[in-house]
Amino acid sequence: MNPKMNSRLDLVDLKLFLSIVDCGSITQGAYRSNLALASASERIRKMEQELGVALLIRKARGVSTTEAGEALAHHARLILQQRMLLEDELQDFATGARGSITLYANTAALMEFLPAKLAVWLEGWPKLTVVLKERTSEEIVKAVQLGLAEVGVVSSSVPATGLITRPLTNDNLVLIVPPKHKFAIDKKVDFERILFEPMVGLTSGDALQSHIEAQARKLGKTLKVRIRLKTFESVCQLVGQGVGVAIIPERTAKRFWRKFGFGVVRLNDSWATRQICVCFREQEGLSSAMQSFLSYLEKHSPRRANRSVLRTSHMSF
Repeated sequence: MNPKMNSRLDLVDLKLFLSIVDCGSITQGAYRSNLALASASERIRKMEQELGVALLIRKARGVSTTEAGEALAHHARLILQQRMLLEDELQDFATGARGSITLYANTAALMEFLPAKLAVWLEGWPKLTVVLKERTSEEIVKAVQLGLAEVGVVSSSVPATGLITRPLTNDNLVLIVPPKHKFAIDKKVDFERILFEPMVGLTSGDALQSHIEAQARKLGKTLKVRIRLKTFESVCQLVGQGVGVAIIPERTAKRFWRKFGFGVVRLNDSWATRQICVCFREQEGLSSAMQSFLSYLEKHSPRRANRSVLRTSHMSF
């Protein structure tokens, strides 16, 4: 029978053999490995017997490796190195330093709030990947409630029964209008008044657009969307050029109003005054990486609603 088929080399054997090779002595190798000399000698003898080949050349003063011993030493170092890398990688997974987290967020959070926060936080988690999924706040809350999502970033306007919620920052929605639009001189307007206005919307399926259209359906109406675009910047550009009106986050309006010259009007409706919140079931059940991210968000986000001065088209923010 091939002796290799019966070999049972374990990590202790490999570590011992390398210690002996590095020290050039079975006695010193045994000492380095915290083994008695007799035990170390017996292990080497069984290794040679099971492998069917001599590994060491015994000399009056120490030992040296045979050609087979050199080969074993080479592969033993590779095996132990790989084992160390494996342990480090598994430890990363255990602590959340490696792997991925999935974060569900509504449109406003995904486009205006989270990117900057994630960019800074991810610097401390170089081996971690983040999967972002855009959903409406209603869909996210339901997913977290059912345990299908670990954490969600949603609007405070959606009830999150049974979940822990923590406010992060303002997320008010405003109406933006062409510079000479009839609403441009108003400070506030009811959503119902704009339902017959031509609108510039986001693409179908967009979480924020779905939310706005749901508010129209509650009033028994349908929005008159002239064109749908993928980005807030494109929406702002077309509104500034007179294509129609649009509803966008206030922070987005502040970012683009100078560039495109549109007017900004507050919405009277309660659903337009809201905050971005994080929601989850139990913090203890979250992954360590997710707990770290939530801690970062809470520490670096203004929890109180900031008082922002919003003006119409003839005045500045």
